[in-house]
Amino acid sequence: MLVMRKYSQDKQLDVELLGSKDHAESLLVVDAGRAAAFAMDDILLYGLIANSRNPADWKVVGEALQVEPYAMMLRKDDAGFKAEIDGTIRRLMTSGEFETIYRKWFLAPIPPRGIPLNVPMSEELRRNVRSPSDQPAT
Repeated sequence: MLVMRKYSQDKQLDVELLGSKDHAESLLVVDAGRAAAFAMDDILLYGLIANSRNPADWKVVGEALQVEPYAMMLRKDDAGFKAEIDGTIRRLMTSGEFETIYRKWFLAPIPPRGIPLNVPMSEELRRNVRSPSDQPAT
């Protein structure tokens, strides 16, 4: 809600922001016509769409309001394990296997309903794949 409030102020939008108890309720509020849109992490929105009654009725639109990269956490004092993880991820990215895995789970039909999430790879992720790094995203 804070991100949307700031976005609304920065863009001088005249919108009323509503809260709900969870993502499913937010989708129901929009589906019932009590709200025009629902803002959330894109991956969560794509998942809600894929699991909705009529996925074709929904679309993720607009610019990313904030980027929240995902990461792996491991023990600080295990340099060998970190090197193994970094090496594996780097190999997947440089060999093209990362994109194959991405297509399988984010663009192709997935279990249990055989519906694709249809999540396009973001430009930020494409940059990370081209230049793998263990540094935090900015």
